[in-house]
Amino acid sequence: MEGGAYGAGKAGGAFDPYTLVRQPHTILRVVSWVFSIVVFGSIVNEGYLNSPSESEEFCIYNRNPNACGYGVTVGVLAFLTCLLYLALDVYFPQISSVKDRKKAVLSDIGVSAFWAFLWFVGFCFLANQWQVSEPKDNPLNEGTDAARAAIAFSFFSIFTWSLTAALAVRRFKDLTFQEEYNTLFPASAQP
Repeated sequence: MEGGAYGAGKAGGAFDPYTLVRQPHTILRVVSWVFSIVVFGSIVNEGYLNSPSESEEFCIYNRNPNACGYGVTVGVLAFLTCLLYLALDVYFPQISSVKDRKKAVLSDIGVSAFWAFLWFVGFCFLANQWQVSEPKDNPLNEGTDAARAAIAFSFFSIFTWSLTAALAVRRFKDLTFQEEYNTLFPASAQP
């Protein structure tokens, strides 16, 4: 068997950006990256309001600063996590050890599942706080579209991160197969 995309056979090859961009997990990571920008950007730009009668700004989500803080924190950290794993996707073909590849993919599974959970909590939290917000706090409906966008893209992020975890599981299975194949048919026995 010639070395596959998940084994050490293609390790050390030249970097191919076209192949990287066409991989489903890379596409999902970029989509998750964009969704995280939308969430934290919407909250930072229009998630805080001030009224003429008050001197301090308040969060559009039921005046709960924890809701805005959670959305911004999760959005920024998801943004950084996407960048980190995009860099790992670029470096992944250069990893020659199947065991090191398995470690990278296992971390991808755990991190992606964890972020899917955080986005689920964020969606529930923001949607709940938006639902109980008082109309008198925002009589001109300022920032309502941004608040709804943050909620919607939090919801979409649940699926992108879950799909990323599922693709990582599939990748892990491919790596396990490659490792077993290499054990059964050592390189010295191959023609």
